[in-house]
Amino acid sequence: MTGGAEPLALAPAMADNLARWLASERATRDRSDHTIRAYQADLLAFLAFLGGYHGTPALPATLGQLTQSDMRAFAAAERGRGLSARSLARRLSATRSFIRWMSDRHGFDASRALASRSPKFTRSLPRPLAPDQAEALLEIAGAAHPEAWIAARDTAVLTLLYGCGLRISEALGLDGADWPFREALTIRGKGGKERQVPVLPVARQAIAEYLRLCPYPLEPAAALFRGARGGRLNPALISAAMRQLRQVMGLPPTATPHALRHSFATHLLAAGGDLRTIQELLGHASLSTTQVYTGVDDARLLETYRAAHPRA
Repeated sequence: MTGGAEPLALAPAMADNLARWLASERATRDRSDHTIRAYQADLLAFLAFLGGYHGTPALPATLGQLTQSDMRAFAAAERGRGLSARSLARRLSATRSFIRWMSDRHGFDASRALASRSPKFTRSLPRPLAPDQAEALLEIAGAAHPEAWIAARDTAVLTLLYGCGLRISEALGLDGADWPFREALTIRGKGGKERQVPVLPVARQAIAEYLRLCPYPLEPAAALFRGARGGRLNPALISAAMRQLRQVMGLPPTATPHALRHSFATHLLAAGGDLRTIQELLGHASLSTTQVYTGVDDARLLETYRAAHPRA
């Protein structure tokens, strides 16, 4: 095989197979639109690389001839373009899934290509707020906007993120029919998976105050959280509210709406929460995703130790 040539256009047969695989991933694995777009970009990069690497557009038969050396060459090319180890690991994972699907569909042996390993990467630790910072942020949010109902709305949303560990999309996806909240709220998260999340009284109170001040009537089929014109609240507005609060409180850029979800998990773990329970509350498919919060706790303990023992 020779390299150095420019990547060629995607062959129609391969484009058709790629479209079918993406449709299969969406239908059978309930992948999100974001994941499907990422997979498409991953596979287009891989197939474009093969086109240039072989000097001819990749075909189904091309995948049956792949070796570990070919996969390593692709990985090296992607790292050379500046792709991070984490992004490369995801790209190779999507590529292997596609090759496996193609081998089943076209009847070739893909064991040599599938034997390649993804690069190791260090998962970055979440950056939660300290408990006193989170509490102060929710207090200040109530006076951060000149419109009282909008300030109450932002406070209610941020309280849900911190008090229930919701993703911003989950909080803003709530409808009028979800109110009033019961002891636990049914949340439909990633992949359409449902989970039960306990609702703290402070969250109910914050939402009740927002609804009392909101100029739009509560309608079962309409959004619970409204924008200024009455439509569903845009997540960018909550991000903008957090930026303003960061500036007022002198918080780092990592203090985003998602950092409140990180704060929920970290503070719950520090208070003695069970890791499995936290996994269920967050809606993580894998416990390994939740275990990253133990690293946050260990990192804070080390910071405290170093502050107390500067010579250590």
